[in-house]
Amino acid sequence: MSDSAEDVTRGAPALLVVPEWHGQRLSRDLDARVEEAKGLAIAIGLKVVAAHPLRLRQTRAATLIGVGQIEAIKPEIAEHDVQLVIVDAALTAIQQRNLETAFGTKVIDRTGLILEIFGERAATAEGRLQVELAHLDYQAGRLVRSWTHLERQRGGFGFLGGPGETQIEADRRMIRNRMARIRRQLDDARRTRQLQRAKRQRAPWPVVALVGYTNAGKSTLFNRLTGSDVMAEDMLFATLDPTMREIRLPGIDKAILSDTVGFVSDLPTELVAAFRATLEEVTTADLIVHVRDIVHPDSDAQYDDVKAILDSLGVNGPQDGEGEDAADPIPQIEIWNKIDTAEPERRAEIVEIAARRSDVAVISAFTGEGVEAARTLMAARLTEGHEIQQIFLGFDEGEALAWLHARGEVLDNRAEGEGHVLTVRLDPADQARFRRLWPAKGLPKP
Repeated sequence: MSDSAEDVTRGAPALLVVPEWHGQRLSRDLDARVEEAKGLAIAIGLKVVAAHPLRLRQTRAATLIGVGQIEAIKPEIAEHDVQLVIVDAALTAIQQRNLETAFGTKVIDRTGLILEIFGERAATAEGRLQVELAHLDYQAGRLVRSWTHLERQRGGFGFLGGPGETQIEADRRMIRNRMARIRRQLDDARRTRQLQRAKRQRAPWPVVALVGYTNAGKSTLFNRLTGSDVMAEDMLFATLDPTMREIRLPGIDKAILSDTVGFVSDLPTELVAAFRATLEEVTTADLIVHVRDIVHPDSDAQYDDVKAILDSLGVNGPQDGEGEDAADPIPQIEIWNKIDTAEPERRAEIVEIAARRSDVAVISAFTGEGVEAARTLMAARLTEGHEIQQIFLGFDEGEALAWLHARGEVLDNRAEGEGHVLTVRLDPADQARFRRLWPAKGLPKP
């Protein structure tokens, strides 16, 4: 960052640069990429006064974009008194510094902007620690300003509205020590979370995890299903910290619904690593509900981004190069949201495609249209594949007996010898869970 640049404030005018490399096969619509980048800037309270999609034939090592493109942008920076230039790509520290010198204003890249948003939105202590760790990892190899902001309690860490740039310190030991302390704190939080997961797994309630691209409508659906008031706005990354609530589904008296952080294309690797503990909540779910903004022009590309992250978490089953010990895939369904915003012809097309699939429900979480059908689909998938098993339990094994009554459907229970012989209908996941919880009991392996 430049020493002389003034801190960027909320509502400050910003200019957006969206590079596109010539000859690169992109799955995303350029206009949609520009709109998403605008949404990221607006999410942090900036005012985008201009957006420049730029076609690049090659990457400039010093500045990423060409000298002619820089010169073409400079008059607009002066005209609008732009305080921040956002480059929707990854910049090296040298490129960032050189662009700041050329433009005479602050410059941040896509990673820096997303980190700033996460810093603003993280509400829990664990979320703030995860954001700070990601920020420090990102800044470790960069020329940074005074590190006095490390002792602040708020989530954001220094891109916008920071403590000033009168001093620049390259105190890497301070960064390493702080990162080590954060990792220890996150390890403690992770152990606590694992204990909580273990308790939930002993409980007789299935867990349903909502996942999806940011701003797909997960929190709106979460509120619709649970009657909660989780923050749900037409804004990127409205939800960062996972939230869990109790819901009822047809034929299932109680289930736990989890709302998770939204995904985004080119999610910074620092954030993926830092939020892995939070994302691991998805790996213990009984059902994953992928909420999609089906009307968005990049809906298919967004689906691919979400799938790639789910692949990395192992919830889609063994990937290439993984052994047979990899976890089995977690059942998934898709919720095609925002159908109320579709034009009539597009709406009819979406409904027709969905009708040919057994794992899709078309809804509007905003109006409530189709939500009951979605609840029915969730319940059907949770109970799909249930099998009848005979299990022997001793008379003193009341906890296991209560678990089977709550989690499965006990069809018969007769006394025999020193205990009970139960005929129980269970799904494969609960059969495996029962074996883990009570490995010495009489559940026969399939």
